[in-house]
Amino acid sequence: MSKILKSFDIFIFLAVCVLIAFSVTFIYSSDINSDGILVSRKYIKQIVFAVVGIVVMIAVALYDYRQVHRYSPYLFAFLVVILIITKFLGLNINNANSWLAIGPRHSPIFTIQPSEFCKILYIFFLAWYFDRSQNKNPLERFFVSLAIMMIPLGLILVQPDLGTASVYIPIMLVMAFMADIPLKYLVPFICFGLLTVVFMVLPVWEVVIVKKSIPMIHILTNFRMRLIVILASGAILVIGIFGTIYFEESKVFYWIAIVFGVIGAALICSYLGQFVLKEYQISRLIIFLDPYVDPQKRGYNVIQSKLAIGSGMLMGKGFLQGSMSHLQFLPERSTDFIFSIYSEEMGFIGCMGIFICYLVILVRNLFVIRGTQNYFGMLIASGILGMLFFHFVVNVGMVMGVMPITGIPLIFMSYGGSSLWTGMIAMGLLMSINYRKLDFMR
Repeated sequence: MSKILKSFDIFIFLAVCVLIAFSVTFIYSSDINSDGILVSRKYIKQIVFAVVGIVVMIAVALYDYRQVHRYSPYLFAFLVVILIITKFLGLNINNANSWLAIGPRHSPIFTIQPSEFCKILYIFFLAWYFDRSQNKNPLERFFVSLAIMMIPLGLILVQPDLGTASVYIPIMLVMAFMADIPLKYLVPFICFGLLTVVFMVLPVWEVVIVKKSIPMIHILTNFRMRLIVILASGAILVIGIFGTIYFEESKVFYWIAIVFGVIGAALICSYLGQFVLKEYQISRLIIFLDPYVDPQKRGYNVIQSKLAIGSGMLMGKGFLQGSMSHLQFLPERSTDFIFSIYSEEMGFIGCMGIFICYLVILVRNLFVIRGTQNYFGMLIASGILGMLFFHFVVNVGMVMGVMPITGIPLIFMSYGGSSLWTGMIAMGLLMSINYRKLDFMR
């Protein structure tokens, strides 16, 4: 019993319990129709998921996370296998083969989303690699970490599940930063990623939002023009590389090589991305800019979500009084848009309670990172921080209409066992790391 108490972080536990209580309460609210009739029993399933999750969290907190170090490569191999199996044998839900059935395929007991659990396995393996490669060249470590990231990222994108795949990027970036990968490598990669997304969505933005031809965007829609710009960028990149070699003291050629290398790579990847992502997925990345250009289809969710949040005002309409939920105007009420339902019924004041709970969890996560003396444990905690922060910011930003609709759940609040259990495992790992923070052994 004393071991359980010592490894237990009361602040994390209370914050998680409050969020789960809100989750169950407002999943129940989201399933009440305008006649006051309960149309589903999702809240009961969420209670079961929560009880199992708490048991799992305690078990993980008691387990010595350092024992995972030696098994990390095997866990990553399992990650690859399970994602491949999911792609070919998974259930198709919301146009993505991202789910595996537990029980009969035609009538499963419940379904799991392996890509959620794989975030933890990915964090283990990336932490293992950074731990094993501390004495290697930083550029080599950076490129290997990119290669590691691209494996689950690619396997999830082909399901296709853009939202879940995107979470793997901030996890890598935060862990790489904490592993002392220089910013001169991380910043160009971030710029490359942003440019790739911009180049991919600009043609859709031209058609959907602006609805008129823009000459500069023809570079992205005309293959010949794109190829010319890519070749020109490549030529300037080569000049920059040679200039950097022959004029070592000058940083001008170095930055010329970086800038045009990033532009050329982004043009190539944005072109290839059009064959991976569906048109509706790309349009979801920009429709938040002006959802009223397609209010009945692509912009519908954003519009209804903003109306729900705005109607809650300061104090909210009160529990079970939200019209957007009970009149069923808002789709995916219990999953992606659970925060919208909560905001309508509890208002701005109630939202502050949610924000405080997540702030407590994130601050405790930072304390664990700062306090542990074990490099492997510090990296695991850093990956968890990147995952939690990204989930929170993107989901809340998404439902408020200031970020793209990506289908990322709000961990601990959105309905579903996979997301909740992943979050609980992460909390158990933080507790395990904190309990053993003064240990240097693996």
